Amino acid sequence: MRVEDIARSRLASQGIQPDSTAKSPEEVLTSLGAVQAQDYPAALWAIGLRCGESATKADVEEAIAERRISRTWLMRGTLHFGSSRDIHWMLRLFAPGLLKTAISRDRHLGLGDDAIAKAEALFAKALKREGQLTRDQMYDVLEREGMEVSGLLGYHMLYRAAWDGIICFGAHQGKQQTFELLDDRIDSRRDLSNSEALAELATRYFTSHGPATIKDYVWWSGLKVSDAKAGIEASSGLASETVDGKTYFTKSSRMDGSERDVHLLPAFDEYLVGYADRSAMLGDADTQRMLKSGKIVFTHSNGIFLPVMVADGEVVGTWKRKNEKNRVVVAIRPFGKLDDGRRKGAREAAGRFGEFLEVDVATQFDE
Repeated sequence: MRVEDIARSRLASQGIQPDSTAKSPEEVLTSLGAVQAQDYPAALWAIGLRCGESATKADVEEAIAERRISRTWLMRGTLHFGSSRDIHWMLRLFAPGLLKTAISRDRHLGLGDDAIAKAEALFAKALKREGQLTRDQMYDVLEREGMEVSGLLGYHMLYRAAWDGIICFGAHQGKQQTFELLDDRIDSRRDLSNSEALAELATRYFTSHGPATIKDYVWWSGLKVSDAKAGIEASSGLASETVDGKTYFTKSSRMDGSERDVHLLPAFDEYLVGYADRSAMLGDADTQRMLKSGKIVFTHSNGIFLPVMVADGEVVGTWKRKNEKNRVVVAIRPFGKLDDGRRKGAREAAGRFGEFLEVDVATQFDE
């Protein structure tokens, strides 16, 4: 394996290259482990583009409504979508690290153990009665009992209850996020021991994200290095290879070609977020120098990953969606001049995005 092969191999491992096999949203998430999801529309597209050529936004939202996939705070304490059957064992695996972070934030916000226990009991009682509540309604539950929710307090108590396995997100009500009791939402689950969970997560990560290093895996999972190494040692069927002094693990050496070598990936896509070292996907030395100098960007200074255009595994630009009355305009900003083949590929990728949204799409190049 050469350095220049890493990006294309990752593209294939992640299921971004289209093939003839349609996948369900839960199959995609089971394969990847989870998909970062603080940007809800972006996460829907991240799942949908890996499901196959005919998948739509409605298909992904149906999987949410049917409770086959769920959204909560998982890796690194960040919002993710995962297969519902995996949520419980993942939460237990991440619990030690999440709890340590949670207690530190509790104290910073002036919250003691009694306040957290009270908030979680109030959430549980209200959701058992109502089934599903919006975020504002969850805050109302606390305020009616004299609890303060201003600033970060209310939000903190929501994700603390999620980290403790009390609540998770439900299906949207229009544009409103909702919450449900985790155990009510998920009635089919896998129970894994800690060692089984470490092996399972490592196998999934390196199968779906490989080739990748231990450093990449530790970044993505938020696990301690010792736990990451234990999972790799116990995992099933991983191979390793050293390239330029770095050891990469993978389960698949596929380097699939594709009818479409240009892809429009959403904000926070796993293709970039899933690795500590993203240099393999960020082009040649000139492109990387321009990125470091700030002449071109794929992230904001606050850590927000922009939607990116990928060609032959390389990030070659960014894009954004503009909503118009009867259509969506996909505005593409390439890092350099696009040849005819890549412009054609970009239009086809924008067309696929329109099919996912089930709307008419126009493509605009901002060069």
